[in-house]
Amino acid sequence: MFYFSTSNGKTVDAMKIIDTHSHLWLSQDTSWNGLPIRSLKNGRSIFLGEEVQMIPPFMIDGVNSAEVFLSNMNYAQVAAAVVVQELIDGCQNDYLLQVAERYPDRFITCGMCDYFSDDLSGQAQSLIFKGFKGIAIPGHRLILDDMRVMLDSPQMIEMFKIMEKEGVFLSITLADGDAQVGEMKTVIQECPDLKIAIGHFGMPTREGWMEQIKLAENRNVYVESGGITWLYNSEFYPFKGAVRAICEAADAVGMDKLMWGSDYPRTITAITYRMSYDFILKSTELTDEQKSLFLGENACRFYGLKNIVDLPYIKNMSE
Repeated sequence: MFYFSTSNGKTVDAMKIIDTHSHLWLSQDTSWNGLPIRSLKNGRSIFLGEEVQMIPPFMIDGVNSAEVFLSNMNYAQVAAAVVVQELIDGCQNDYLLQVAERYPDRFITCGMCDYFSDDLSGQAQSLIFKGFKGIAIPGHRLILDDMRVMLDSPQMIEMFKIMEKEGVFLSITLADGDAQVGEMKTVIQECPDLKIAIGHFGMPTREGWMEQIKLAENRNVYVESGGITWLYNSEFYPFKGAVRAICEAADAVGMDKLMWGSDYPRTITAITYRMSYDFILKSTELTDEQKSLFLGENACRFYGLKNIVDLPYIKNMSE
């Protein structure tokens, strides 16, 4: 929590900042859709056949560790973060269990199943037994050139019912537009008490993105903005297009159903970690109450966060 100055220069009460979409990994060594993803040196990776700057170049060994992330969080005064998973990073279940055990007040970590296998229920039960509070599904990665895993398949629904019964939340990203919205409507109908966080803010630079946002009209469905800054990278900071998208989504489902996420560390190849949220603080399009809800209050409610650390502001050398 911290005190901040709004766009009109006034100081307001302490605000909780919670990151609802981040990633951690020890190394990338996997493949997706027949193409490799592999960590190189200096923050670069082979990604689907192309060499890219996957993470900041100071991560010279390719390790995207909790300790480096915590250093960024502490400086940016981000009290806690939800760590999701992505197929392109490889399964990080073992490492994320260690992270959650080591830093229980700072990280909520999500487990991930092998969604191309049949025994999803068994995998989910094992993840829940080990202590994961959420399960992540990179839904957009379940559509391959030669096959597609349906989110409303009997195996998936069985897994979701287990999660619903155990009080484990679902963090999910969807393919562009409404490609998987119909499947999600079935999931929501079958499992109305399952808490669901829709990632990437519905991909607001893509056609049909509001169909994903409208899923939050359902009681237990929220939307988080992980990656919204890279979607508007062409216009860059202070991401006025992203702010307009947030306002549009709030008009549709209410600001109390929207949460901030950074998509750390990929987004900080272009901006600093603090910049991934302070464009919200500086915006004149949002009220102080809306900023507080979006940046932390909604996340505290959705994830049941209670022991929020209070982080001091540290002046940097350019000030």
